[in-house]
Amino acid sequence: MRVAGIDCGTNSIRLLVADTDTRAGGGAALKDVHREMRIVRLGQGVDATGMLAPEALERTFAAVDEYAATIRSLGAERVRFVATSATRDAGNRDEFTEGIEARLGVEPEVVTGIEEASLSFAGAASVLPLEPGRPVLVVDLGGGSTEFVLGDADGVMAARSVDIGCVRLTERHLRSDPPTAAQIAAAEHDVDAAIDAVLAEVPLGRATAVVGVAGTVTTVTAHALALPEYDPALIHATELPLDVVDAACASLLSLTHAERAALPYMHPGRVDVIGAGALVWRRILARVADLTGGGLRTAVTSEHDILDGIALSTLAGRPR
Repeated sequence: MRVAGIDCGTNSIRLLVADTDTRAGGGAALKDVHREMRIVRLGQGVDATGMLAPEALERTFAAVDEYAATIRSLGAERVRFVATSATRDAGNRDEFTEGIEARLGVEPEVVTGIEEASLSFAGAASVLPLEPGRPVLVVDLGGGSTEFVLGDADGVMAARSVDIGCVRLTERHLRSDPPTAAQIAAAEHDVDAAIDAVLAEVPLGRATAVVGVAGTVTTVTAHALALPEYDPALIHATELPLDVVDAACASLLSLTHAERAALPYMHPGRVDVIGAGALVWRRILARVADLTGGGLRTAVTSEHDILDGIALSTLAGRPR
């Protein structure tokens, strides 16, 4: 069966059209037919205003018009559209959902943070060698929120979504180019407070491995590897020592916008927010390493994430 999933986040909107297949031993697998990403910055100003800006809606609707044409041309039989942090927070989200349904013919689902976390874990787990009794922490670092999901081969054990993300923290704190020490300290304070909230529900210290997903993490990995261009095949499943990740994050945070834009693997839509994303990622890794008593020494990057989880979920018959 050919299916399509759309992940509409705070910074980007992504499309996956894939054919589904049954794995040996049961379960479903995806074979990519078409994968695409656009930076539309739907969450522009939402942290301050609580509303989706007209120009952000216009950018998003334009992308969805093109995605709808692609889905029709490729013959997807089932489609699921999932919207996350920015839309959850917006007072005018009805305008957004009505506009999407009119263009796509599918009612968009504004999922909760916990649903978002579960979809992220399902996408990452679809390509991870999970084992019973060895919990893996999947971290989905987005534009408006970050999801922490602890699970093993038997499924999700605990999850929490918190409002820290690269767009939200850039707009809230990192306004200078590059950010000042005071701005960085204020952003780190927010991240630490969010991690403290996560700890009330997710035993992060039980993690035997950490897998990071989404654009911030993959871009940090590309920076750590000094790639000549963005190459998902080289980035996916990369396992790096924590000190290497920390150095890459510190580098991105210290660069000016112009210096970031000159990096050959940097998407133009991430230039102004990657510093905040890098700050969040390095702080999460440092805290989890401490909580595991130094047992965590590396971080894994996955190109498979909530988008894959959304596409896989169509097999449960939820979407149209």
